[in-house]
Amino acid sequence: MKKLFIAEKPSVAEEFARVVGGNLTRHDGYREGEDCVVTWCFGHLVTMSYPDAYDEKYKKWRLDTLPFLPETYRYEVINSGSSKKQFSVVKKLLNREDIATIYVCTDSGREGEYIYRLVRQMAGVHGKDERRVWINSQTEDEIRRGIEEARPLSDYDHLSDAAYLRAKEDYLMGINFSRLLTLKYGRGMADFLHKKYCVVSVGRVMTCVLGMVTKREREIRNFVKTPFFKVVAQIENEAAATDADGADGQSSARGADASEMEVDRFLECEWRAVEGSGYFNSPLLYKENGFRNEEDARALITKLKGNDYATVASVSKRQEKKNAPLLYNLAELQNECSKLFKISPDQTLAIVQELYEKKLVTYPRTDARVLSSAIAKEIDKNIRGLSGLSALKPFVGDILVSGAYKKIGKTRYVNDAQITDHYAIIPTGEGLSALKGLKQTQMRVYEVIARRFLAIFLPQAVYKKASLVLDIAGEKFFASERYLVEPGYLAVMDYSFTEHKEQKTGSVLESFRKGKTVRLHDIVIRQGETTPPKRYTTGSMILAMENAGNLIEDEALREEISGSGIGTSATRAEILDKLLRIDYLRKNEKTQVLTPSLQGEMVYYVVGKSIKTMLNPEMTAGWERGLTLVTEGKVSEAEYMKELSGYIRKWTGKVLNLNNSYELQQYFSYARPFHEGEAAAGNGKRRTAKKRRSRVKAESEDK
Repeated sequence: MKKLFIAEKPSVAEEFARVVGGNLTRHDGYREGEDCVVTWCFGHLVTMSYPDAYDEKYKKWRLDTLPFLPETYRYEVINSGSSKKQFSVVKKLLNREDIATIYVCTDSGREGEYIYRLVRQMAGVHGKDERRVWINSQTEDEIRRGIEEARPLSDYDHLSDAAYLRAKEDYLMGINFSRLLTLKYGRGMADFLHKKYCVVSVGRVMTCVLGMVTKREREIRNFVKTPFFKVVAQIENEAAATDADGADGQSSARGADASEMEVDRFLECEWRAVEGSGYFNSPLLYKENGFRNEEDARALITKLKGNDYATVASVSKRQEKKNAPLLYNLAELQNECSKLFKISPDQTLAIVQELYEKKLVTYPRTDARVLSSAIAKEIDKNIRGLSGLSALKPFVGDILVSGAYKKIGKTRYVNDAQITDHYAIIPTGEGLSALKGLKQTQMRVYEVIARRFLAIFLPQAVYKKASLVLDIAGEKFFASERYLVEPGYLAVMDYSFTEHKEQKTGSVLESFRKGKTVRLHDIVIRQGETTPPKRYTTGSMILAMENAGNLIEDEALREEISGSGIGTSATRAEILDKLLRIDYLRKNEKTQVLTPSLQGEMVYYVVGKSIKTMLNPEMTAGWERGLTLVTEGKVSEAEYMKELSGYIRKWTGKVLNLNNSYELQQYFSYARPFHEGEAAAGNGKRRTAKKRRSRVKAESEDK
């Protein structure tokens, strides 16, 4: 009898084939040896059937066929040549009489589970010993461990339930609400946009993301700058003044340098209305360190102008220690790469997926930022492997000599309770020969992961903060500086692709003594103004999606769904990509900044005036929390489906009774002036993307 290993992709299957060993002969769609067979999927081979597969009446979009809530769901093999052919191969292998044990080696997560379960369901597998292989990297040791410790597939039934429910949820919301809103409002949108037709494409996650971007854009438009006026005392910096005097003879030759020295001659201390001030808790203030009106700031200066000296009220020094940050999960890495390299989340995922398949890093689609206690016990293997990199070798040596890795299990970087499927993304310490073949950005992403990993084994960075408080006629002025004393982990965070920044090594504030009088050069006004909120970038949006629970105002609900984001680490980049593809969002390629298109903003108003809850992060995060409870066995599949069906029935009924088309036209008219240059700017892109977008169905699965 033989064992069958089924992987999610051909490349992963090849890794398993190397490990299970033997002389495996090549066949069309699988490899076979004396005691084992290795095969693969091409991602999803099976999908949910469209409504017309249930009844021909659903082929045409009509309001009287909604809501669509089948009692039994239908599935079908994806009708593409390669998928259909490979499914046929896999089906035969799964049901071969000489195959006794099936090792499920699809990606270790909800989506990987779903891929196999659908194939299993369509292939009609019965009477086999099915075992789940759960691995964190594709190194040989990890694959062997995963096979040896493979658990019965039934241990993952709750995860499978959650996977099926997630797909049904996205399917039902996409089909019902896209059809409902298109039939109700699509004609009005098309007329406004001068198009033949307009599909309102909505989904559980993507509509919420569209709402977050559009809401932020409206906040920026409606933002009114508020000026404020700070009062600053300038005192002479005696050391700088001496240097400047010595340079006077050269000032004509070095005008720019002399000018800079003139600025450095004076230390600036900022006034604050602390307790004891004549303005403490005054309604004239903008916060505690400024005034709303310039005349009030000038009144304070007038009051203080007769003073030629200030008294040092206090000088303090204190030490500050900073720990290395937690390790990367996918969202944090996508955000970091968006900032460092100006690449999109889907590009980051593609890069780190390739690094994973080259055995360089651990599994990328993870939400955890910590290690498991099991991996912590043997983490020295990962560390030692990095000694092959010349730039990192000194840090590896220090870590191994100090033995810091032996204590990592007792730190905040190891926490089994914070891990669901996989621990954080870290280098495996293997596969370094593959680095030579990497492109520049791939190499840099690997460097970012490796340096963050080594940082957790290095000492804290130590800073000193010096603070000075001046007293001028009872009013207090403040200055502070922070400088680095011991770099600690920061030494390893000096990336090869960024400019090295010199750190301050001391503070002039430390030269002052309490009670000393210092010459007051001037008291001036510094005007500032409030700034609008920042637009989302592709990276910051990924983080916002991961932390959507934090956006909820209700404290009890926020605590209840703490840790539940919208979407998953595996799907968030795809969701953003879809919103860009269907032209609901726009992206600046250089900055990765996201803004809504006119059509996207119109969909935002349509949903906001019909099924408003779909725009709320709390609703989407709540559904995600429900799926987690299903995975944990705390909520049954039937309970979840009852809630979901009730939600769809409720909102379908409400929308059918609405009569708000005229109101929406007013919102559309409000939005149009903000998108006046959009058509011309996007024209070229639209020509090349038109055919591709036309193939995107509104009711496609919102993964």
